[in-house]
Amino acid sequence: MHIEAGVVDGAKILLSYGTALAAAGLTLKAATELIKQSGLFSLLGRSVITSLLVFFFFEVLPHQAVGVSEVHFILGSTLFLIFGPAAAAIGLASGLFIQGMFFAPFDLPQYGMNMTTLLLPLFAMSMVAKRIISPNTAYVDISYKQTLQLSLMYQGGIVAWVAFWAFYGQGFGAENLSSVASFGLAYMSVVLLEPLLDLAVLAGAKTLDRFKQSGLFEARLFHSFL
Repeated sequence: MHIEAGVVDGAKILLSYGTALAAAGLTLKAATELIKQSGLFSLLGRSVITSLLVFFFFEVLPHQAVGVSEVHFILGSTLFLIFGPAAAAIGLASGLFIQGMFFAPFDLPQYGMNMTTLLLPLFAMSMVAKRIISPNTAYVDISYKQTLQLSLMYQGGIVAWVAFWAFYGQGFGAENLSSVASFGLAYMSVVLLEPLLDLAVLAGAKTLDRFKQSGLFEARLFHSFL
């Protein structure tokens, strides 16, 4: 999902500052809600964990350059279900920044685009989750179909944003169209695996009864709203 250097440059890159600012605003809103619900230390604890996990996902898990970008296991739906939208967003943004600072400084000019690509689909997925997961269902009890829908929303959003940046920066030439298409096909294969990983993580979470009242996990993970 990393936008390669030179795909969007010059004055066009200014748009990414605006979209990243919108993503930051949604993150701030979610963080404020979490602080009201569970306190500041809950937000800080979750954010440290998600930041370390995202850095691990980006640097250690397999990833491959395909077409216009790279295919990663980001596990955004997993982070959302376990830690909630605020901590997931902060973890994605900070993990991406840490990677850029210490391992891929050439990605820093594209940070606004990459942040947008990761975070806006996350918040779209959060809205979908409210529609497809009943209030009387804890996240540890959701089905494969529901996890697949969340993964499709998140990964599909990433592909859509990558395609947008590619077409915005390089136009609709045959080579660019082919590059975007090959990336999209490769990335959507992740959708087949991530729901299984989500269910495995959620199954493991069921054994953590002693942490049901912990502020380190999303309240919906163990508890329904009803």
